Parts: sequence; C-alpha cells; structure tokens
Amino acid sequence: MDSAAFSVTVTQVEADLGFYRPSAVVDDVAGRGLKRAVNPTAGYDDVGQLEYRRCGIRDWSASGQPRPSLRAMGFEAIDLSGIAPLQALLAQIREAGKITPGEGRELRRYLRGRVFPLSEGKCLRLLSIAPEGLILRTGGPNGLQVDSHARMSGMNGHDVAVSVHGDQDVRGTPLKQIMRGWAPRLFRHQTPDGSNLLSPLVLVNLWIPLQQITRPLALMDRRTLKAREHQLPYALPTDSFLERSEEMRTNDIWAFLHDAAQQWYFHPDMDHRQAYVFDTLGEPHGAFILPGEEVAERYYLQLRQLSEQLKAGVALTRPAPVSAQLPVTITTPLRRAIDVMAELVTCAPPHDFPAAIIQSWLARAAAAMNAVVRRSLEMRVVALLLPNPWPFNRSQASVK
Repeated sequence: MDSAAFSVTVTQVEADLGFYRPSAVVDDVAGRGLKRAVNPTAGYDDVGQLEYRRCGIRDWSASGQPRPSLRAMGFEAIDLSGIAPLQALLAQIREAGKITPGEGRELRRYLRGRVFPLSEGKCLRLLSIAPEGLILRTGGPNGLQVDSHARMSGMNGHDVAVSVHGDQDVRGTPLKQIMRGWAPRLFRHQTPDGSNLLSPLVLVNLWIPLQQITRPLALMDRRTLKAREHQLPYALPTDSFLERSEEMRTNDIWAFLHDAAQQWYFHPDMDHRQAYVFDTLGEPHGAFILPGEEVAERYYLQLRQLSEQLKAGVALTRPAPVSAQLPVTITTPLRRAIDVMAELVTCAPPHDFPAAIIQSWLARAAAAMNAVVRRSLEMRVVALLLPNPWPFNRSQASVK
C-alpha cells in the first residue's frame, strides 16, 4: 500500500453522486408546469435506477471555502457538544448500533426548545421533533453490507441514502393532508413553482453523524440549482417502513437531475458533537463513496475473516497483502482508519496464543471495523428562524 500521498491537504474530492435519469422524466399531470420523475418499480434509491455522475465535492471546513448558511445555501452545521445528556445518549446509540423508542423520546426531549446560533445573525429555535422520520442509517465502506441480518423498521435497519433527493414537497403528501393545504403559506420554502421567504417557520432535517469516516453526506449549494430544469416531483412509496393510511402511502419528495454548474459540499470529520440542519422542503443531498473506501472495504473483510477464525479457534489463513494504492485525495480520517486496520491485519495473533492476547486483538479489530461503518441519525424538526440577539436566542429546553 502506497503512503506517499499522506501529506496532501484535501480540499475537494471527485466522487460519484446518484441522480435521476433524464430518460425517465415525464410531464407532470398535476398542473404545476413541472417535469416529474417516473416512479420505477425498484424505487428511486435502488442503485440500478440511478445515473451516477462524477462531481467535485468540496470540504467546507477547509481554508478558503464558504461557510454554510441555512438561508442562503440551504444547509448549515450546528454545535451539539454543550448538551451533556444528549452527548451521552448519542454515544450510547452509536455503541449499540440501533435506537429504541425510549431513546427516541429522550432525544426529542433533550432537543425540544433548544436554540442554536446560525450564520447571518440568525438563530434556530427547535419547536417540535416529529416522531415519524426519526431513523438510524448504517452503511459500510464502499457500499459493503455489514449486517446481512438487518431488517428495516420505522427507526432502524435503514441503508445509506445514495440518491440525490429532497425530503419533502411542501405541496405534497403527507403535508397537504396533515396541514390541510396550508403548508405553503405557513412554512418558509423555495420550490420550482413558488416560494415563501417571509415566514420564520421552517421545516428542517436535523442530521447527526454518530460517525462518518466513510459514506459522508453531500449537500448542494442551492444557489447553484436551476430548479425549474433540474428539480422533479417524485412519489416515494413508504409501505416497507411506515404504517400509514391509504391516502398517505407515498411521500411526495424531490428528485434531481445532474448539471455541471451545481456545487457540492461535505465535511470529512464530523461526529455527534455537530449536526447538519438543512431545508427539508427541497435541499438536495445524498451520500457518496470517498476515494479510498475500496481499500477500507478490503481491510474490513480481512479483519472479519481473521476474527471469525480466531473465535472458532482454528489456524489463521493469512490474507494476501492489500496492494491497492491510496488515492491522493484520501481524507485524513479515512487514511488513519486504514492505517489502524492494516496494522491489525499484520499483527493478528496465532490461534494458539494465550486467550487474553487473542481477546485484546479481537476487541481492537472490532473497534477498527466499526469505525469505518457510517452511522447517522436524522429527524424532521419544526423550528423558528429568528434574529440571534436576546431574547430570541434564549433557550427554553425542557432539559438543562
């Protein structure tokens, strides 16, 4: 494995994002004057239904890059590190790899009423976290399925969302049923066929990376989106993971076509001390595979093989060395994780070593493998976008 590129500072990666296929775009029959994404049998997020396009994705934390802005760009990062009980809960969920209904209630309780400073002299007051839509996503390096027994439920077992999408059409299901058609008048939004930039009431996604060395989230600077040309209504079936009435069996979301003018951003080293807030009503986003994840996948599989052999008490079948060259644009967190896995593969103890040594290696191997599995929590939040000065920025959280 070539380590010559380790000193390179990465400010942008070239990676594939999954867009809707232009060949399947039709006229919308809803009378909105838009094009519509056809609903394929396999579902929009099925990898076979997407058109993968190579995009430059910028590290917004790097020097010289613009800082995200919820109002201008459609997304922003907030600091969660000061909420001690929340941090303890998130660490607990990360360790377990799943979230329980009780933990979901705790999470909402810790966040409800909190106020977070934003850019441009604004702050965000979280009013209500929806019980529906709180989910934990898990994805292995390079698309590897790390748990073949996982089953999708309301909150758990969700794969990483590989499609570029927007989570809710303000004029669509279920908002139009829940709010009886008032959502466009009440919520701040920008859509291809209308906008409301006066309301302080916003519907945002709160996206918390429990760990994301691999499969990070990419978000578009929506100022670079040609919405009338590239933003498409799409009806997402929800039968597989939500129990809803017949009239709300689909979610009306947004699909997107690729355009070279679109600008994309990510952060390579976020954990649950920070979170993204982004516009639920149209902000384009989707996960992608970082350069170098294929090397992480190979080491993950080697560590899994060695761990299984040691647990079974059989002689090790030493794997062949990983000869792949690491890309110049590998991120620092991913490179460090690969270093740890490579060292563990090399120093795996024979099966007849003392049990304490074997158990120590197994624990380190499990931690190294876990570190390259992306886990993230997401939820939908009704919030107020307010001026930052007191008293608007006074937190009214139920738990201090």
